[in-house]
Amino acid sequence: MKLMDIGEVCERTGLRPSALRYYEDVGLISSLCRSGLRRQFAPEVVTQLALIQMGKSAGFSLDEISEMFGDNGQPNVPRERLHRKAEDLQRQIAELKAMREVIKHVADCPAPTHMECPTFRRLVTLAARRAGTSSRRVRRKPHLR
Repeated sequence: MKLMDIGEVCERTGLRPSALRYYEDVGLISSLCRSGLRRQFAPEVVTQLALIQMGKSAGFSLDEISEMFGDNGQPNVPRERLHRKAEDLQRQIAELKAMREVIKHVADCPAPTHMECPTFRRLVTLAARRAGTSSRRVRRKPHLR
């Protein structure tokens, strides 16, 4: 098996050496040895790094990604977790689409100012209510009995 040094891995993956060192420090990948001061990796690390990047792009934390790799470095992702993440992404997509439509409306609205646009005012009111509701939920302390 031909080992790849850290420079080769960076070149193939587009990641910085500091990212590889960090991923190794947190246990996501591991080098096999060193040649001088340069870490040496098995070629499979490129696939592991691609999976890590996919997980990050999907919104998984590095801790969650770490849990998805078995002891042998192979992915072992619970399907239920993937279904939950897919549902979360679907909700985010719907919210982003709605936001896109709001922005397009506000950009094209013929009202002289945004605050004179009834749709914009309604959306601002709704956003303020949501912000107030979510901040109250965060600040609320449990009752002790």
